[in-house]
Amino acid sequence: PRAPPTPPRVPLCHQYLPPTATNTTARLAALRDIMRAHGVQAYIVPSTDAHMSEYIAERDSRLGWLTGFTGSAGESVLAAPGSLLGGPWLPAGPHPWGSSGQGMLSPAAWIESIGLWILEAVPAGGNISLDPFLFSIDTWNSYSQALHGSGRTLLPIETNLVDQVWGDQRPPPASGEIFSLLPAFTGSTWQEKVDGIRRQMEQHIRRPTAVLLSGLEETAWLFNLRGDDIPYNPVFYSYTLLTNTSISLFVDEKRLSAAARQSLQAGCPGSLCVELREYGQAGAHLRRYAQGNVTIWLGTEYTTYGLYSAIPQEKLLEDHYSPVMLAKAVKNTKEQKLLRAAHVRDAVAVIQYLLWLEKMVPQGKVDEFLGAQHIDALRRAQEHNRGPSFQSISASG
Repeated sequence: PRAPPTPPRVPLCHQYLPPTATNTTARLAALRDIMRAHGVQAYIVPSTDAHMSEYIAERDSRLGWLTGFTGSAGESVLAAPGSLLGGPWLPAGPHPWGSSGQGMLSPAAWIESIGLWILEAVPAGGNISLDPFLFSIDTWNSYSQALHGSGRTLLPIETNLVDQVWGDQRPPPASGEIFSLLPAFTGSTWQEKVDGIRRQMEQHIRRPTAVLLSGLEETAWLFNLRGDDIPYNPVFYSYTLLTNTSISLFVDEKRLSAAARQSLQAGCPGSLCVELREYGQAGAHLRRYAQGNVTIWLGTEYTTYGLYSAIPQEKLLEDHYSPVMLAKAVKNTKEQKLLRAAHVRDAVAVIQYLLWLEKMVPQGKVDEFLGAQHIDALRRAQEHNRGPSFQSISASG
């Protein structure tokens, strides 16, 4: 009898793909089509959002959606002949990304290496593009330096090309309520904080007329507001432009609780009246403001190149961190007391967990995942708990 046909050979890498693996071939092909329409030979996709956040919402997970890579940090470059993914921290195991992946030791080495790859993949005269509102000032400058004199152009495109491919499949914007912290949990009123920042502006040798806040924790701290737009982080999408006479908060104002809105606008009209503006208007408003006789103080660590480039150099006052971020880092007596009380409550939950663990492990009835679920439940039972600050790591082995 005739021998049975030989089954088709399945590539070894496909045999071990996890169930969460995604075939990204069509997505990459669609992005290349859009790149061609824009005259772009390579497109850089980062793993952060427009606020340089360490954690990001699913809506901003462009790198993960495009490549299937879900590590803690990475960067993808898609070029006509191939794609590369690089980053300082890559998890072990197979990943459904492009043609190669590599781990780097530092952001500088990472960008230099990606720059060398781009020089090989993109011929002279080509355009390398990115969304300037997703890259820090330092990262933009590093790419610019890596490509300087190569005959290749670093071209910012404010319309995100990945979002065009993602279309209506992209997760919707956050819709949760933005609420005010109770006075019992704040070290100062937001009005006192604003007055403190304005005093710093007056005392600075350059007398800045405004402070630009891009980091989400900056605005949340300044106004004693909280949200849940990003997992494990009590923040909400926003920008703030605080001048010596006015305050502009760029946010989805319909999400503000009644108490939050009342708190922000209790001083209207006047210099302590918060003008609520649409989140998407921040860039245009900043450009208009920068046309005047002004000096804008910002922290470069959390400001994207897109916003930075909207301000003429002679009107910029740059520090690594804004005065709000530095003020936030110094806790007053009341804040220190609140921090200690929170740690005591958390310690109770941890002690309860360790006692439970001692009893359960010998019985063979617990693993790391069940342990994480249990300690989360114990913490939720503590007064004032609003959830973990990262996914619980409960045990080892």
